Amino acid sequence: MTVVELVEYAPALTRALPDEIGRALAASRIVDAAPDPYLPGQWRLRAGSKVGALVLQAPGQGPFVLRITPKVPIARLFFLIGYALNPAVHREGEVDVTEQAEVLPALAHAYERALERALRQGVLQGYRHTEEAAFVVRGRIREADQIRRHHGRVMPVEVAYDEYTTDIPENRLLRAAADRLLRLPRVPGDVRRRLRHHQARMTDVEPLVRGHELPTWRPSRLNSRYQPALRLAETVLRGSSVDHLPGKIAVDGFLLDMNKIFEDFVCVALREALAPYGGHCTLQARSVHLDEENAVRMRPDIVRYGDDGRPLAVADAKYKAEKPEGFPDADLYQMLAYCTALGLPEGHLIYAKGNAPHAAHRVRRAGITLRQHALDLDRSPTELLSSVRDLAERIARGSHI
Repeated sequence: MTVVELVEYAPALTRALPDEIGRALAASRIVDAAPDPYLPGQWRLRAGSKVGALVLQAPGQGPFVLRITPKVPIARLFFLIGYALNPAVHREGEVDVTEQAEVLPALAHAYERALERALRQGVLQGYRHTEEAAFVVRGRIREADQIRRHHGRVMPVEVAYDEYTTDIPENRLLRAAADRLLRLPRVPGDVRRRLRHHQARMTDVEPLVRGHELPTWRPSRLNSRYQPALRLAETVLRGSSVDHLPGKIAVDGFLLDMNKIFEDFVCVALREALAPYGGHCTLQARSVHLDEENAVRMRPDIVRYGDDGRPLAVADAKYKAEKPEGFPDADLYQMLAYCTALGLPEGHLIYAKGNAPHAAHRVRRAGITLRQHALDLDRSPTELLSSVRDLAERIARGSHI
């Protein structure tokens, strides 16, 4: 077994790889992979924003394991994820993860602990509406469907009824996340055993079909004890799974995108921090257009509106400054477009510290100032949230850097 360990956005490493594995990685764009021009059989590998683990295997060859570690500590990573899912998680300590060196073992451990707490008082039951063709009449007969589908036959009968069952969306999500983790490599053996135990308690719950939309659930008093586990289950199920690569390469693994994690955290944390200043914030605003005909749609991460509906501020979260070839300042151009469309005198770009500096740029002949801020993810959760509150005060009061 060959193991290669990378760190997100760290300098490239040169490693010996079978050509099939190298080409598969290059095509996947999970990492930047290219043959070394001077060393035959060697490939240059550089990780981007994806963190996690992959196992790849070409026919007739041993497994190749790729591990990508985030720059931030694993516990901090899970704080960012948990806070974005529910700001109360920081205050209540609902995301519990031991200090681990890898993403997947930590995620599996955190989910198993949350699942154990959710099921401690028993598997939740609820009413599920069912419409089916049955040989026993229960509930209400759907007369129109009976006539249309069975043309006068007595059996089967089209019925509709509400059944009190454990096969409800909440349990489907919890079981699906356990099923997903049990299929992945690098899940510790003790965690795997406990997950199988929890899985056995939900044998009456219908498994989810891969590729289908996740079932929806609504927070309520009845499912309050389930909610921390449900939020982690959605993280497990919505994480980037890798099921297929070009050629005959078998692949399994789990990846998280640091770009998305940082963006989600900043949006939620800034919304919470701006709440005391009045107005309201819209995340991923869909009603912003660049042109007067509303043909060119834009989606700023955060737009703060006053009580009268007037835009007051705009911000975008960028884990790493985007510098596409030929456009090294693409983030600034994008924010300038937001400010112009919203009629605002300034806009705010929020980066992770080390990926962009604090700066302010006043645009020529436009009267618009573009401000760049940096959040230090190496700070403790309390200090990090304090930094977000300071940033919110600057945005709300229009103060300068």
